[in-house]
Amino acid sequence: MSTPARKRLMRDFKRLQQDPPAGISGAPHDNNIMLWNAVIFGPDDTPWDGGVLIVEKDGITHPKGTCWICLYEVLATSGCTKESYVGCDHWMRMGVVELRLPASHGSSCVRRALNCLIGQGKDVRIAQLSACTFKLTLQVSEDYPNKPPTVRFVSRMFHPNIYADGSICLDILQNQWSPIYDVAAILTSIQSLLCDPNPNSPANSEAARMFSENKREYNRKVREIVEQSWTAD
Repeated sequence: MSTPARKRLMRDFKRLQQDPPAGISGAPHDNNIMLWNAVIFGPDDTPWDGGVLIVEKDGITHPKGTCWICLYEVLATSGCTKESYVGCDHWMRMGVVELRLPASHGSSCVRRALNCLIGQGKDVRIAQLSACTFKLTLQVSEDYPNKPPTVRFVSRMFHPNIYADGSICLDILQNQWSPIYDVAAILTSIQSLLCDPNPNSPANSEAARMFSENKREYNRKVREIVEQSWTAD
C-alpha cells in the first residue's frame, strides 16, 4: 500500500543513499519503510569521538622496532595532537600493533594516520579500523511528515538530553517539528546534539548537572560510553 508517508520515506531513503551527510547512515528495517535502523558516528574532536587502529607487519618483535617507529612518526606528522599518540595504550604481539586512541582525539586521528600510511606506501596492513558509533531506531507513523517519528537510541548513552530508555529531548522532534525535516535532517540534528547539549531542558538530570558543574567528570563518563561502543554488537 502506497501512502503519502511511505512515498515521502522512500524519498528520504533515496536521498540518504545518494547524498549521505557525514557520519550518519540509516535504512528501513527488513524492508519495513515505517521502521528504520540508524547509526551516528561520534562527532570528530569531541568527547564522543574515539577509535581503534590495528596494523600488522611481519617481524615486529618490540615496540622500539622499525615498524613501530615508522607508525609513531606517521601519527606524529599526520596532524594528530600530541595527546593522540603519546601515552596511548599499545602493545605488539605476533606482528600486530594496536593503538587505542583516546576519545576527543580518536577517529579523526585514526583516519588521518590511515591516510598517511597509505599515502606514504608504508609496508603495513590495516587489520582493523573502528570508530565509535551509536545505534538508533526511528518509528514512523502514517502522519509523517506532518508529525515527527519516534526516535530512540539503542546504544547506552550518558547525555543531558537523552532519557534512560534512549528517548531524545530535542526541539525538532517535539514543538519545533516541521514537515520540511527529513530523516537525514533528524539524524544530523541528533549528531549535533551530542556535542552541544541543552542542560536547561534535561532528560538526564545527573548528566545535565555534571555537564554544567564538572565538565571534566562529564567528559570522563562520555569516554566510558565511547569505549563501550568500540566493542558493542
